[in-house]
Amino acid sequence: MISTLLPIVLLLPLIGFLINGLLGRKIGSEKAVGAIGTATVGIAFVLAIVMFAGMISLPAEHRRVMVDLVPWITAGQFSVDFSYQIDQLSIIFLLIITGIGTLIHIYSIGYMHGDPGFSRFFAYLNLFIFMMLNLVLADNFLVTFLGWEGVGLCSFLLIGFWYDRKFEGVGIKWTGDAAKKAFVVNRIGDLGMLIGMFILFNEFHTLKYHQITEIVTAGNSFYPGGSTALTVATLCLFLGACGKSAQIPLGVWLPDAMAGPTPVSALIHAATMVTSGIFLISRNAALFTLSPATMAVITGVAVTTALVAATVGLVQNDIKKVLAYSTVSQLGFMFIALGVGAYTAAVFHVMTHAFFKALLFLGSGSVIHGMHDEQDMQKMGGLKKYMPSTYKTYLIGALAISGIFPLSGFFSKDEILFRAFSNGNAVLWFFGVAAAFCTAFYMFRSVYLTFEGEERFDHHHVHPHESPALMTIPLWILAILSIAGGFLGLPGVFGNVNVLEHWLEPVFEPAYTKFAQNESVSHAGEWLLMAISLGVAVSGILLARYFYKQRPGLADAVAGRMKGIYKLLWNKWYVDNIYEYGVVIPLQKISRSFFHRFVDIGVIDGAINGSARATGGISTFIRRLQSGVTQNYAMLFVAGIVVVVGWLVLR
Repeated sequence: MISTLLPIVLLLPLIGFLINGLLGRKIGSEKAVGAIGTATVGIAFVLAIVMFAGMISLPAEHRRVMVDLVPWITAGQFSVDFSYQIDQLSIIFLLIITGIGTLIHIYSIGYMHGDPGFSRFFAYLNLFIFMMLNLVLADNFLVTFLGWEGVGLCSFLLIGFWYDRKFEGVGIKWTGDAAKKAFVVNRIGDLGMLIGMFILFNEFHTLKYHQITEIVTAGNSFYPGGSTALTVATLCLFLGACGKSAQIPLGVWLPDAMAGPTPVSALIHAATMVTSGIFLISRNAALFTLSPATMAVITGVAVTTALVAATVGLVQNDIKKVLAYSTVSQLGFMFIALGVGAYTAAVFHVMTHAFFKALLFLGSGSVIHGMHDEQDMQKMGGLKKYMPSTYKTYLIGALAISGIFPLSGFFSKDEILFRAFSNGNAVLWFFGVAAAFCTAFYMFRSVYLTFEGEERFDHHHVHPHESPALMTIPLWILAILSIAGGFLGLPGVFGNVNVLEHWLEPVFEPAYTKFAQNESVSHAGEWLLMAISLGVAVSGILLARYFYKQRPGLADAVAGRMKGIYKLLWNKWYVDNIYEYGVVIPLQKISRSFFHRFVDIGVIDGAINGSARATGGISTFIRRLQSGVTQNYAMLFVAGIVVVVGWLVLR
């Protein structure tokens, strides 16, 4: 049954893309277009649930099902098919992608109402879902890379959907520029992934995930821990993950990706595409754990990204920008888990983050919709009486991401911090806690600036209102998931079996049993770490309340006294400026002055134009010989005879 349903699940979004992409304008009706786009993803979600139920009934050792569709490439020893696998890991990502995707499609029907590109938007959404399913369901690197590039293309199309709208950013004036930035930065990471794939094929002569895992876990002495080839390959794969999952140094694209419609931010930049890097490393857990150097690099990059992004989020005024930097920071948490070998914790946070971050983004979209496209929180305030459903659901999302017990974010974030500490890295734990404090502070800063306090908008031009049911119903569903989702990964200290850990154990067992070295912490120590984590989150919330509700003018006064730090954070640690003035502008100048003027015009055009001029000159000379005047021909004949006779005599 599973092998029969998998191709159907995979192809349904593609069918929706083809129908809406080719016939959307002819269909005309927004209801019909929205229904087609939503139904194809919704049916895929229902079938995914059926597949999940079927997997539960199977023994753990039989829960990996392989499906070979058609041959793709065969060249010498290299052979790749369009082949897919469904196992404990991929079914979780499948449920997240199709489930969250369905809710966002429903939301988009209300949010995009009246937009002239309505059918095009739904076609792009369906294509993105199709590519994302290829990415997570593939049984080999190359099919994953097909989906990897596909979601990059769809991200470009969706971020730049309103390509003619202005957008402020370093080196960016239009939404089309933001889309181009995302596309170019991701290509850098994709090159790293390609190089990693080449190295792995050279080492293992296969690109199939399970075959590579079997080789590295067999104890073959040719692949000892720390092997240079494997370290380079995993570092290259991690570079690809940094591109998709917005980690330093390739994370600059995601905040500017907020130029796209809000449902795009929720789908691509909260729940699915940005978790591609997490999936890639999780799928190759044994391979990465084999290289301690790569794991150390992942950990260092992750904690730096989490902390830097969290500090930048403290001063943002655009409600979507706050959530964007929050996403980057939370992705850093996921990579911290990967770096310490806590793969289940990383996947757990992927799942809970999909719930509350999609909720927060859609909640921000509801605010923007009700405020007539206003995104500056300083021009909001007091909106909870106008948008009660949006306020309540946004508050739930803020509590969840802040790590308040017993919401989902508490369990997943605490699991990551606990694993970091239990691996003997107290410094890593400390910086993670600091990032968590910043998260609680800036999230409730957004709550108080947007929904609480005095009304700071122009009542003559702005009339806040609650969003329609098509937009609020998905908010409430996501709110429920944000509350209850954490119980799937309830830690063993509560005296129960961790359901998610037990489910994923067969997938990550090779990495855990062969290579992972984990320290143990007592139950009392775990309870203490939980209490500290919760206390830090509550402290962040109370501080935000004090600054932005009880003493609303105090924040500006503090910012005035700390101008240097505020300016540093406001300019995002000048990372964008460094790239713009240290990389982009110099490359543009070199391209114009050297490559364009010298190489392109001087060398290439010069060679082509010079050959044309030489041919023309030779042709002109030869043409003069063919004048048609008999006297000239006779003179040439005589001159020729004289030359020949002279040569014979002289010889």
